[in-house]
Amino acid sequence: MNKRIVLSFIGAALLTGCSKKEETAFEDPVITHRDTTVNPADDFFMYANGGWFKKNPIPASESGNGIFRTIQDTINAQVKSICEKAAKNTDADKGSNEQKIGDFYASGMDSITIDKQGIKPLEAHMKRIDAIQDVPALLSTISYLHTIGTSPAYSFYVSQDDKISTQYSVFVWQGGLGLGDRDYYFNTDAETVKIRTEYQKHLQMLLEQMGHDKTTSQKEAEAVMKLETALAKASRKLEDLRDPIGNYNKMAIEKFSATTPNIDWKKEVAVLGVPKADTVIVGQPEFFTALDKLTKSHSLADWKAYLKCQLLDDYAPYLSSEIEKENFRFYSTVLNGVAQQKPRWKRVVEETNGSLGELIGQVYVKDYLPKGSKEKLLEIGNRIREVYAERIKELDWMSEPTKKKALHKLSKIVMKVGYPDKWKDMGSVSIDRKSYCANVMAVAKWQHHEMVSKFGKPVDRTEWHMYPQTYNAYYNPTNNEIVVPACNIIVPGFEGRMPDDAVLYAIIGGSTFGHEITHGFDDQGSQYDENGNLKNWWTPEDLDRFRAKTKLIVEQFKGYEVLPKKFINGSATQGENIADLGGIIMGYEAFKKTAQYKNNEKISGLTPDERFFLGYAYAWMMNMKDEYLARLIMTDVHAPVKYRTNGPLSNMPEFHKTFGIKPGDKMYRPDSLRVSIW
Repeated sequence: MNKRIVLSFIGAALLTGCSKKEETAFEDPVITHRDTTVNPADDFFMYANGGWFKKNPIPASESGNGIFRTIQDTINAQVKSICEKAAKNTDADKGSNEQKIGDFYASGMDSITIDKQGIKPLEAHMKRIDAIQDVPALLSTISYLHTIGTSPAYSFYVSQDDKISTQYSVFVWQGGLGLGDRDYYFNTDAETVKIRTEYQKHLQMLLEQMGHDKTTSQKEAEAVMKLETALAKASRKLEDLRDPIGNYNKMAIEKFSATTPNIDWKKEVAVLGVPKADTVIVGQPEFFTALDKLTKSHSLADWKAYLKCQLLDDYAPYLSSEIEKENFRFYSTVLNGVAQQKPRWKRVVEETNGSLGELIGQVYVKDYLPKGSKEKLLEIGNRIREVYAERIKELDWMSEPTKKKALHKLSKIVMKVGYPDKWKDMGSVSIDRKSYCANVMAVAKWQHHEMVSKFGKPVDRTEWHMYPQTYNAYYNPTNNEIVVPACNIIVPGFEGRMPDDAVLYAIIGGSTFGHEITHGFDDQGSQYDENGNLKNWWTPEDLDRFRAKTKLIVEQFKGYEVLPKKFINGSATQGENIADLGGIIMGYEAFKKTAQYKNNEKISGLTPDERFFLGYAYAWMMNMKDEYLARLIMTDVHAPVKYRTNGPLSNMPEFHKTFGIKPGDKMYRPDSLRVSIW
């Protein structure tokens, strides 16, 4: 996935109508989800959602419970139906979508064959690692592993050039860490120290699964940990990765190779599948300088152990139950606090959907998407764009020249909603029922080839990076586009009916379209022009005023203590926090234009404003385990959902007025500290 695409968990609503008489027969989730023992002036998130949390504890197989999980369960049930129907048809034409979906799912459900095969599906690749005799062979093997679905030592991708969005470029980026984020290797708090200890045990268990004896595995695990720690030391912090200019270093391949004497990048990009590339965009040059030295300072034996662990870790979920359970123990239980695995059918459904979502999406759109969804989404999106333009025109901190350019960029934002107009061709992917792991790898190879084959071709601005059945959305700055997949039309509690406008504009308007559009004007997106090029369009004075405002939101979120002595990273999360604030404001402004608001129509005894703010909290209704929260704080550019609710709302005077927030209340922020950007 392109690292520059901004992903944002969102909510939405099922847009099928019914009469008012029928509507009264339904339970109103905006009312029933509340916990009225909580003072909304102290914790609005828990006031709005705590009643649901009390009735619905987090399942042992999950790291959290709430709107995202319940919607995902709905999607999983639909995808399961698609998979099972396809799997039953053993006579489906070879190469057809139905055959591929059915065989992939069937291979995943065949646990007997998977257990018999053990580690055999990776045997040839393990032998290739064992055959490494020198540094050039090490480097070519690292590059080869990138083509089969794993990413050791660094990250690589082909994507739109940030400064020339009409062409594709080759990117290399820091990476290769089994723990994902550099801070896991250095933080000294007890929880992180424990995770490092457990990770080393995990590495040892992986090596034992490969047939290494216990003593050897222990020494190799220590060596792998030292190697990864060295990679982590050379890696930039999460917040430093938010600077698109600082992480854009375009070089001729010869010049890049000169900075890494042991790595000939011309040879490596050829193995990676782009032999004609003559330039490369280097994210973090200092990381690759360090990587170059590590190829010599660590033995080939250490590197081999590292590469084997990387490969086995990536494919563990598709191998024997013993390997799969160890992968679950560390990555789910230790890191996220999940006590037990999901049932096998759910794990396989999610993997089938993840691998063949392009094929499943075609069935999903036809069989499960309510008619008119795409049109309704666009209608709401355009209303949000209209109020956004009004807000920009009224800004008191931005000069007219910059306003003109901001409005031009806003007018050029492309809205892709529902599903793509054309589907990707997966005809070259060969799937059968022999090996689940081999099927996953076949898709990984196709994905890599599909990515590198773009190089040298015109940019396809119609491409989607999500499936219509993916409950998520994103803004892509190099395309200046927002993408809202079809399943975001779902909201639990409103099945078979259309929510009132307060809920509709809080969720679809605010946390979806308003949020995604604001990403075009957050700390990162604001650096790209209307054509998706990394190019300044601000006057120096306006840019200084903008940065002063973003600094305020950084300071606000730095003050939130999520767990004892664990605070939100205000710098790393600022883009999402800016988007959340902009989103709820735009949703509210659009809602004010509806008849429900203008007529002050009460529903279930709630005023329009009360329903709107409760609807916004519903969009983020998610209860999370402490282990999962601790991980999010370290690795995620999103603040935990509680603060994505309370944080933006505490900046809105309309919210203060609606719920009587006053000095001394925990939700209260004085005028001098309230953040207002867009």
